[in-house]
Amino acid sequence: MRNIKLTIEYDGTNYVGFQTQRTKDCKSPTIQETLEKALKRICKHKINLVASGRTDSGVHALAQVANFKTNSKMPLDKFRVAINANIPEDISVTKVEEVASDFHSRYGAKSKIYRYQILNRPYRSVFEGKLCYMIPHKLDFDLMKQEIRCLRGKHDFKAFQAADKKKKKSVRTIKSIKLTQKGDFIIFEIEADGFLFKMVRNIMGTLIEIGRGRFKEGSLKRILKSKNRKLAGPTAPARGLTLIKVKY
Repeated sequence: MRNIKLTIEYDGTNYVGFQTQRTKDCKSPTIQETLEKALKRICKHKINLVASGRTDSGVHALAQVANFKTNSKMPLDKFRVAINANIPEDISVTKVEEVASDFHSRYGAKSKIYRYQILNRPYRSVFEGKLCYMIPHKLDFDLMKQEIRCLRGKHDFKAFQAADKKKKKSVRTIKSIKLTQKGDFIIFEIEADGFLFKMVRNIMGTLIEIGRGRFKEGSLKRILKSKNRKLAGPTAPARGLTLIKVKY
């Protein structure tokens, strides 16, 4: 039995996230089920694709990682061609590797890097619109950059955790965090050993409120310590969020 690792790029606009939905009333496709259907045609048997983690509805990825087991003897280079020929153009398998039998995309991941992109100007971008959140109001970039410093290190991020059926411990370690400005774009990048449900988008929603002057200086640290989701800002839209890299 071969263990095949995939690196996947996708525009999440038309999908309800990566993970297959178990509810029968969900008619929209997921990345997982789209890939599994293609792999079933190629491998001639049912495939269970395991990803590094779920990305939510509308969230994108530059390098999602997933793996599956198969008896297919197809060469790796032909695997990539075959998969890409059987999936929509908004998903692309960029790399196919054969890995050790004990490799697990989810349990083996040490950290993940996410990027949230804001277009801070009064008119939209035709080409970047799907990959960013447009905010026409002026944002205080310097204050936003100052506020995120408190997030570095190990903290309880319960204040930025959306309601989730799966009860998880809310302590996570932020390994690196930065905010940069390139022209009209404000780019937020964060690396952590794990992320809570909608954690990045809730941090961004709070940070945007700070940038707009709705939350005063020091609010991010106060909200973090409170462990109270009601004190944080709204959840920022999914379209601005992209999974950049998974580290093993």
